[in-house]
Amino acid sequence: MQIVLLADTHVPRRARDLPTPAWEAVDGADVVVHAGDWVSEEFRAALEARSRRLVACYGNNDGPALRERLPLVARVELNGLRLGVVHETGPAAGRERRCDAEHPDLDVLVFGHSHIPWDSVTPRGMRLLNPGSPTDRRRQPYATFMTATVVDGRLRDVVLHRLDRR
Repeated sequence: MQIVLLADTHVPRRARDLPTPAWEAVDGADVVVHAGDWVSEEFRAALEARSRRLVACYGNNDGPALRERLPLVARVELNGLRLGVVHETGPAAGRERRCDAEHPDLDVLVFGHSHIPWDSVTPRGMRLLNPGSPTDRRRQPYATFMTATVVDGRLRDVVLHRLDRR
């Protein structure tokens, strides 16, 4: 099962649309995970329309329409992998222990908010992933998103994709 991880798209405030490589990844994925800060319901609808399956939450920049449609934390089982998605996890210091305490039922937690790619493992063994942002790199050298594969309940082949500056 192929998955795409996105966060902090901020369409149309930070970009008019997703970059072509991100759309191509969405089109080829079995599951698209979005960790919030969509900004517009229209973009959420467009991403959902192009996704075979969308797992998503709302972020701090998302208004009432998105908050009515999306949860604060989304949870799903993908081929035996217990995956969750949330927008904010707090400061980097102490993140692993905090996420273990807050999400003891997950194997993988995808998050956003910082626009900074992150890939770590908690003391309990949960994988923490932040795909960065494909549209608003902020202080990062590249805009980014992630892809991965789920096989027999395990996350494999996690790749951080760097996008050329536009």
